[in-house]
Amino acid sequence: MRLVALVGLAASLIPSVAQAACSGPLTIDDFSQYSSNSNSLGSWTSDDGSMTSISAAGNKLSFTPSSDSYFYETFSCQAASSNGYDSISFSTKGPAGGSFTLEIQTQASCSASSYTSYYHEVTGLTGQTQTITIPLSSFAGANADAVTAFLWSDFSSTSATYELSNIQFGCSSSGGGNPPTTSQTSMRTTSRSTVPTGSCQNLLVDDWVSQSRLTFLYYNAMLNPSSDDATMNSVVVSPTTNRLTLTPKDDSSYFYSQVGCLNARDVYGGLSLRIKAPSGTTLSVELDSASECGGEATAAITVSSSDLGWTFDGSEKLYSIPFSKFSGLDTSKLTTILFAGLNNAVTFGPLAFYCGNTVSEYTPTNTAVPTGISETVAAPSGTAAAIVIDQFANSESNALGFWHGADEGMTLNYGGNSLTITSNDADYAYYTQVTATCRDLSSYDGDYLHIAYSGSNAFSVALQQHNSQCNENIAPYPETWDSVEAARYASGSDIYIPMNHFKIERSRVVGVALKGFYKADPVTLSKIEIVKSVPAGFTIPNKLESGNLIFACKRPNSFAFAIDDGDPTLAQEVLQIIREEDIKVTFFTVGAPLLDASTNLSNVYNEMKAAGHQIALHSYTHPKMEGLPDYAAIDWEYENDIAAVEQTLGGFHTPYFRPPFGTEGARMRQRLAVATADQTSSPYIINWSVDVEDWLWAETSTPEKQLDAFQRDVDKGGNLVVMHYLYPSTVGYLRQFIQIAKATGKQLMRVDQCLEDPNAPAL
Repeated sequence: MRLVALVGLAASLIPSVAQAACSGPLTIDDFSQYSSNSNSLGSWTSDDGSMTSISAAGNKLSFTPSSDSYFYETFSCQAASSNGYDSISFSTKGPAGGSFTLEIQTQASCSASSYTSYYHEVTGLTGQTQTITIPLSSFAGANADAVTAFLWSDFSSTSATYELSNIQFGCSSSGGGNPPTTSQTSMRTTSRSTVPTGSCQNLLVDDWVSQSRLTFLYYNAMLNPSSDDATMNSVVVSPTTNRLTLTPKDDSSYFYSQVGCLNARDVYGGLSLRIKAPSGTTLSVELDSASECGGEATAAITVSSSDLGWTFDGSEKLYSIPFSKFSGLDTSKLTTILFAGLNNAVTFGPLAFYCGNTVSEYTPTNTAVPTGISETVAAPSGTAAAIVIDQFANSESNALGFWHGADEGMTLNYGGNSLTITSNDADYAYYTQVTATCRDLSSYDGDYLHIAYSGSNAFSVALQQHNSQCNENIAPYPETWDSVEAARYASGSDIYIPMNHFKIERSRVVGVALKGFYKADPVTLSKIEIVKSVPAGFTIPNKLESGNLIFACKRPNSFAFAIDDGDPTLAQEVLQIIREEDIKVTFFTVGAPLLDASTNLSNVYNEMKAAGHQIALHSYTHPKMEGLPDYAAIDWEYENDIAAVEQTLGGFHTPYFRPPFGTEGARMRQRLAVATADQTSSPYIINWSVDVEDWLWAETSTPEKQLDAFQRDVDKGGNLVVMHYLYPSTVGYLRQFIQIAKATGKQLMRVDQCLEDPNAPAL
């Protein structure tokens, strides 16, 4: 039987707390502070890493156990019986017919230094959420006047997801709950007065794995607030090395990270992190604590780097922030870590609490990234005549006499029959057209798109498909495209891509686009052409799955609202409007805020799902996915987003994804296909053909321009919407948006329905 890792420490070192006779239940844990391993009594709670997966959202703990998994709640020694508490109750959900064991740990008295364990088996789980109430008297022999912990273990299934919420001591004067279907009690005694070696693990505050988590959502790894409040010149995360570089603006610059209301007493001795800073650098560290959880900080102690004994010489070293240096700090209710007074730029490694009084560092786990099948395939010769598309002789048109050019913001330098492109944004693209309308290139299916280049190949190559009427005045234009990763098809000087690797209607091609630049390094192009064959010895990789890039509904006479994350306080108004208008829509949700109980988004999206609306993915922290530095960073976004949605929405999975900012490229498409490989269809990357432009107009003096933008795109034939419920003005116009769409005579529905997805619910 596994025993509690930190219970011995908590039980033996935390004194009894005097209490008045109860008048109602005593909440042990509502899981609102789970990210800091703290329960509602301000004490330690954990699974010690024993679960296959575990997380909390919406005041509920969800976990998938392994054969040796357990979860426990510790607290100050409770004289439960004397204070009128006669039971433990909790809500739980597990597999039908399933079971688990609940352990109570009690001492001979609250001044004792060891505890004894007693066990109660809970059986007859129903597969639905049920309330379990177990009288303390059921634990025969247990001392209900010196209770120190509860532990859940021996789960009957290692494949099912269990849920746990609302753990309470029941008050004898306030009635009981519903008993389990079947239960039995047995006694097995175990005493412990010392904590076993290895029972504590360093607690991560931030591993600097995501720029957007930190500077877009303002979260640390604990999903607690973290920011510089715009006081720094720059805050730059380097996810591949797990480093954060802070460049101060002046001596008023600061950076903080909150830890909820963390009880570190007798568990952690301080924090550690690696720092690289030039000689002569100075800074200060402030630690805050509160007198009660949920209240304002009542102690804010600042210690200078010199008083911490820190010196810098330009090399990276491990530094510690021991609590012993912060006189007056209440380590049982830690709230904030703040760095200030920086006189130079500094680079931080992962920030974490270390166990006990021996300084140690948190080391991120870097796992190998599966890249999918990456074979080479035969490179047969084609039969069609070669086409030279572009030799970059001038800036106005290509070798075919058609337009070429770039999105605003991209730097272009023409000269000597070449073009040098520099892009600092994955959103930007360079286009070269093969026609002014549509061109049938299906006869080139056996041929190769050849790009002669030098410099960077960190970009995507796309072949763009026109709409069915080959009319640029009809939305969407282009209708879609497929993107491949240039580096996979490149030598040091040439890129050869089989034309049939572009999964589009090649009978109505618009042109070629170079896009999704994920490095700022320049590339110089000298030729783009279609050729019959590749040079001897040149290897061609296999085509990787890249999903379906969608801008418009496919079902005849259909129209879909696809709504991105917004302000939870506006969600009920949105739901009321779409309910009154009697339509179903699709909501795209960002994963990290779903797991933040303070947002209430987990309840919002469960309500939306229950009402029949489609829920889909929108990344974990809302970065420009194609702009991320490598596969690992992209995978981290998908894996965490999928896990957050699965946990929050009861095991829900979906192949539908909307890229933040609409930023698309080959790598994010390929990795999405890998991440959703368990789905029955290839992934859908959902962009739009109707943009209300709330991001542009919602907070201006002319918010009505959102209506103009909506009407403009609808008039062009657009039928797939992007909007956010971030702004009151946008939500205020939602009913009018819907009525404009209805006036087209089209039927309004979910995105999966408008795409005629066979897995979508019937209309």
